[in-house]
Amino acid sequence: MSKKLMLKKPPMGWNSYDYYDTTVNEDQIKANADYMAKNLKKYGWEYVVVDIEWYSYDAGTMRDKHQYIPFWKVAMDEYSRLIPCPDRFPSSVNGQGFKPLADYVHELGLKFGIHIMRGIPRIAAHEHTALLGTDVKANEIANPYSICYWNPDMYGVNPDMEESQLYYNSLMDLYAEWGVDFVKCDDICRMDAQSAKAEIEMLHKAISQCGRDIVLSLSPGPAIVSMADFYKENAEMWRITDDFWDRWELLLNMFERCRNWQEYVMDGSYPDCDMLPLGHLGKGFGDERVTRFTKAEQKTMMNLWCIFRSPLMLGAEMTKLDDYTLGLLTNANVLHLLEGSHGAREVYADDEVIVWTSKDNNGKDSYLAAFNISENDKEFNISELTKIDVSGTELWSEDIINTSKDLKLEAHGSILIKY
Repeated sequence: MSKKLMLKKPPMGWNSYDYYDTTVNEDQIKANADYMAKNLKKYGWEYVVVDIEWYSYDAGTMRDKHQYIPFWKVAMDEYSRLIPCPDRFPSSVNGQGFKPLADYVHELGLKFGIHIMRGIPRIAAHEHTALLGTDVKANEIANPYSICYWNPDMYGVNPDMEESQLYYNSLMDLYAEWGVDFVKCDDICRMDAQSAKAEIEMLHKAISQCGRDIVLSLSPGPAIVSMADFYKENAEMWRITDDFWDRWELLLNMFERCRNWQEYVMDGSYPDCDMLPLGHLGKGFGDERVTRFTKAEQKTMMNLWCIFRSPLMLGAEMTKLDDYTLGLLTNANVLHLLEGSHGAREVYADDEVIVWTSKDNNGKDSYLAAFNISENDKEFNISELTKIDVSGTELWSEDIINTSKDLKLEAHGSILIKY
């Protein structure tokens, strides 16, 4: 079996999508990397990920009509591999690709990631361009019936041809040369296309042979629970939801998704609740705003993601973070659960209250998260609901909480207790 990274904690980082959509450029990536290195790195945040369309010219210029401009100019090398658009990533010229930007990120003590789409560029197939290491051309491995219904850039590849694996190998070899540490592959996780499962395997094999440790993240969800072992064998993280945004109904739904996946969280294998839509969002979408989540909902999201041990990928423009949001991202006691706990389970749920527990890896301490999912402030007794009668420290307020006493939480609010 091909090797797989055994990450001891879920990846923590920043992704350009929620703020920049398709438009992020080199200076903006550097500015966010600088901020992370100065303010978040010491708390475990380390990945800086360039999301979708980094190869596209004029991305975002027709946003009123197209998120992804159909059949537009892209930057591509002689072997059918997409490369950074030099208009937006000027250091990529002369065949440098993302190496200069990755070097910049690495010099800050951080790690560098990119987004890709499943398959091979349609333009490569149409122009019959070359593939590295073979006389077979792009059109011969491209499957014109294997397409993404929301993005027009790619065809899937024919998994029955060994040249398809060679193509994926050439991609990962190129990314390894650039210094890529993290690859988020899109249009693949929920297996909309018939070839998606085989392409996940090809990606995993390609990473295994490239000579560099690269985290593989699969999107979009919802991932298929019955395929959990397959995801675990081939990727480090996989999305359990479609795009997650700052709406309470999506956060409420995440409790069910986490319950469905709670058995499958373990070192090296992380069901992914998607990005944290905190702070300033939406500029590239023409909807720049501060998150619509209330402060209570923001804390509830952090509590659920951390006790579940989801990857944490911040979607905000980091240079605009306010003190409250920064505080959410730098609570070391809460973030400790990502690496220092295990066995998270939902132990109680009704229409108003949900309770999760987990254990610390030290063998002594435990954690309890209680969530008020109702639309009103609510008073309840955790011990009566769960039979858990303990006293411990709430990790945000540092108050001592006794679960046998009545507790009042605001609507959509929560607590996280260490006991």
